[in-house]
Formats: sequence, structure tokens, C-alpha cells
Amino acid sequence: MSTSNTKRINVKKLVETAVLIAIVLVMGNTILGTIQTPLLSVSLVTIPVAVAAIVVGPIGGLCCGMAFGINSFIRAVMGLGGMTTVLFGINPVGMFVTAVIMRCLVGYLVGIIFRALKEKAHLSKISYYIGALCAPLLNTLLFMTSLCLFFYNTDYIQEIANGKGATNPILFVIILVGIQGVIEAITGTIIGGSVALVLDKISKNS
Repeated sequence: MSTSNTKRINVKKLVETAVLIAIVLVMGNTILGTIQTPLLSVSLVTIPVAVAAIVVGPIGGLCCGMAFGINSFIRAVMGLGGMTTVLFGINPVGMFVTAVIMRCLVGYLVGIIFRALKEKAHLSKISYYIGALCAPLLNTLLFMTSLCLFFYNTDYIQEIANGKGATNPILFVIILVGIQGVIEAITGTIIGGSVALVLDKISKNS
């Protein structure tokens, strides 16, 4: 591949990443990106993160995940995050890890998983949907793992856990995530996988 072609591909990836970051920020700050529940929000922002990880690659996914996480953290700091705002007041560092670092890992890992699956011929097409599914699943898994690690023993979380009859962290996560986790997974898989498949074909043909 010539140097000019390499530069063109790199510029294209930068543009694609920038556009998807913009979509992450718009969705993260409007009703387009969330379905609100009393405690946590059903997040649709993992969709552009998954698309970036699949179409651009692991670094693109990491960048969009970072944008998602930083936006969530800023909202927590500004008092707009509901539970995350309370948790920020308890442990700012723990909240940063939970909101930002874990979201970076989500984007990066989705890109790695997709690449591994795409190399297998019999999984080539379905890999887009598996990759898209991994985004909400990893987001829930990593976010809730970090939340329990930093905050499970705090009075705030214990009050919620006791109110819901959760006697251990695993039961707490299952009860808290509940149906919203299922909605995130289904929505993310269908929309994210379909969009990524189409965009990846367009990107390769352009």
C-alpha cells in the first residue's frame, strides 16, 4: 500500500471517529441516548461506541468509549447524573474509574472481539451483531463490577440493596439492571449490528 493510500485511510478513520464521537455526545446529552428509569438509565450510547469499534477498529472504539465516559462523568460532577452524582460525592476517583476507564475498555474490547470473529469465515456476517451485542453487555458488566468494587459497602448502595432485598453483590446487580439490561442488549444488537454492517461496506467501497 502506498504512502498516499495509507494517509487517505488514516484521515478517513479520523473523520469517522470524529463523527461517531459527535453522535455519542449528542446522544449522551439528549433524550436520544437514554430511556430514563428511577435509578439507572437504559443507555443507547453504546450503539455508536460499538459502531466505531467495528468500523474504525479498537482505537476508534476506545475513543468513542472515552467520550461516552467523560460525558457521563461530567454530568455526574454537574449534578445531572442521578445515582452517579451521589456516587461522585462519595468517591470521585471510584466514579471516574467506573464512568470513564470502564467505558474506554468497552470500546476497545468490542473492537478486539469483532476483529477476532471477523477473521473466521463462517462468522463473518454475524460478527457485526455479536460485536454490537458485546457493547451493552460489557458496558453493564464492567460498570456494575466497578460500581460494586468501589461502592457496594457504602451506606447509599446498601440502602438500595436492602430495599430491593439484595443480600449480595451479584443479586444486587441482577435486580438493579433487570429488564433495562435486556432492552439495552436487544436494541444495541439490532441497531448497532445493522448500522455497523452497512457502514463498514460503504467505508470499504469508498
